Amino acid sequence: MAVQQRRGSKTRKAKRRTHYKLATPTLVKCPACGEYKVPHKMCACGEYNGKTIVEK
Repeated sequence: MAVQQRRGSKTRKAKRRTHYKLATPTLVKCPACGEYKVPHKMCACGEYNGKTIVEK
């Protein structure tokens, strides 16, 4: 088991944690209603890929 020999600096800790961030979700505009939605998902208006899936 590894045992730490020296204390790591704040800078090293910060460099290691630079990738721990949230990514913003990709949004596309629905061609039917103009509302933003996640791609490859049905819109709130009930349209997907130019077809009405759910009647509102």
